[in-house]
Amino acid sequence: MDFLNKKLSDYIHLHCEKEDQLLSELNRETYSKILNPRMLSGHLQGKVLQMFSTLIKPKNILEIGTYTGYSAICLAKGLKKGGLLYTIDVNEELEDFTKKYFEKSDLNNQIIQIIGNALDVIPTLKKSFDLVFIDADKENYCAYYDLIFNKLNVGGYIIADNVLWGGKVLENKNIDKETLGIKNYNKKVHKDPRVKNILLPIRDGLMICEKIA
Repeated sequence: MDFLNKKLSDYIHLHCEKEDQLLSELNRETYSKILNPRMLSGHLQGKVLQMFSTLIKPKNILEIGTYTGYSAICLAKGLKKGGLLYTIDVNEELEDFTKKYFEKSDLNNQIIQIIGNALDVIPTLKKSFDLVFIDADKENYCAYYDLIFNKLNVGGYIIADNVLWGGKVLENKNIDKETLGIKNYNKKVHKDPRVKNILLPIRDGLMICEKIA
């Protein structure tokens, strides 16, 4: 669902920093070869994620939902020297595609690619994180939030994608499990006294929260 008309969208992209050549290539190949290419973060959201990461200067980042690696590369650009980004995805069919682009980037040594179910993987990670990006199966957003919260440093941030879910968050009847998962997540974060939060209408919505306790 597009919340802005094409002219405004084009204007916004014209007034953003140009997309990196590698990310542009990744964007094109995802759209030409991979199922559901709209899952890609893309230029505008990628720049937003990169800027947040650069402002936060995280030592460690956790990404839940790699897809083809666009957002991971954007987020990794803001890492402190020697910092690491751990990215988890259950789809092993995309592993080689994604790895190819990680290896082409100058951030390959800072990106740890993990194939597996995030619900199983997260408890095994013996790290604390300054930034977490959630962009995986929507019905499990609340479960991911609970699993990572104690691994998030105070002052750290959680960014969740697709929190407007094409406008379906406004529906109250015949709600599918993904929409319900998003609605429950938004409510959970907004009512959690341990965080400060803001929901930004960027693309399909970004819920950003800072851990304060």
